Amino acid sequence: MAPLPVSPLAPAHQPELPAIAGCRFAAVEAGVRYKGRRDVLLAEFAAGTTVAGVLTRNQMPGAPIDWCRQHLPAGRARGLVVNAGNANVFTGAKGHTACTETAAAAAGQLGCAPAEIMLASTGVIGEPLPYERIVAALPAAQAGLSGNAWADAARAIMTTDTFPKAATRTANIRGVPVRINGIAKGSGMIAPDMATMLSFVVTDAKIPADVLQALLTRTVARTFNAITVDSDTSTSDTLMLFATGQVSHAAIEGPGEPALRDFRAKLEDLLKDLALQVVRDGEGAQKLIEITVTGAASERAARRIALAIADSPLVKTAIAGQDANWGRIVMAVGKSGQKADRDRLAIDIGGVAVARDGARVEGFDEAPVAAHMKGQEIKIAVDVGIGSGRSTVWTCDLTHGYIDINADYRS
Repeated sequence: MAPLPVSPLAPAHQPELPAIAGCRFAAVEAGVRYKGRRDVLLAEFAAGTTVAGVLTRNQMPGAPIDWCRQHLPAGRARGLVVNAGNANVFTGAKGHTACTETAAAAAGQLGCAPAEIMLASTGVIGEPLPYERIVAALPAAQAGLSGNAWADAARAIMTTDTFPKAATRTANIRGVPVRINGIAKGSGMIAPDMATMLSFVVTDAKIPADVLQALLTRTVARTFNAITVDSDTSTSDTLMLFATGQVSHAAIEGPGEPALRDFRAKLEDLLKDLALQVVRDGEGAQKLIEITVTGAASERAARRIALAIADSPLVKTAIAGQDANWGRIVMAVGKSGQKADRDRLAIDIGGVAVARDGARVEGFDEAPVAAHMKGQEIKIAVDVGIGSGRSTVWTCDLTHGYIDINADYRS
């Protein structure tokens, strides 16, 4: 598959991620599927590093998901191995063998137990993973570990991505600054039901695994679980958060501690940044779409209505064609299965009132809405007139580029 042009929605500048104490990365070329590019990532974490994760709820999970489900509850991690090009999904016993052999080899390089190695794979489904190539590349990866290899790490995990996705924040815990860095990959098969396709976040804070898990689970709903590109939930979705504990601050005992207020906010901000970068890189995307639903029976109902709009091919293609077809939005609200008052429904596009009380606004001037539809960032607001539930989700338009990319994916 030929390299894809960079998405027009890509951020103007890629952030430079600083080193984080207790964490080193290396990216190497193993030839798993791609030629002439780095496709395997090795991460090393300091002894005592805690880990939390959220994984896909797709009922056809890959072997790396099974591995992480087995070992994440222990809350300890010394290493991470990620490969691009092959998802190690629907591969039977061979998939399990690939995981055990890869983890054992990485553990040998890093001097830890295989259970302390986390695994993730992304790429084509249904083909056995040539794990021998990964194992053979690990010694070179171990020799090249560096605290300043975040950019290489972000590129190594890409598949149909057109740009690497990275973000960094600084938070404060009891007067002590701590760093949070994160990378992600994803552009198609995006409708997370847990997190994102692949995302790895590291902090130098000292946070127990159970607290880390609570923080991560709490922030997912408003970030990675609030995006969709094509309504397809990947078999490999993985989000992991590692805390190396290399910064000295007073002990943390629970996720609700006031001392974690700034950390919680910065973590959510970072995850939202990464999630929106995934949407901006949606396959064939030309427009970023923000959909806010209010007046629903609950936050959950509002989210389901918003996702019904965001996942509608009719809505997405209309936006791709720069057509403010609000009738398709009405349709999507109705098909969501959630309570909505037809005769109180209100719709705004680009801040312009299009419909009120279940009908088009009298004297509606479409010119400013048409102008808004020509831009790269589209905003839709819908009030369904039932209660106080509110939710915002993000998606992208659906263009012929999506077909082109996916028709050529395995070639």
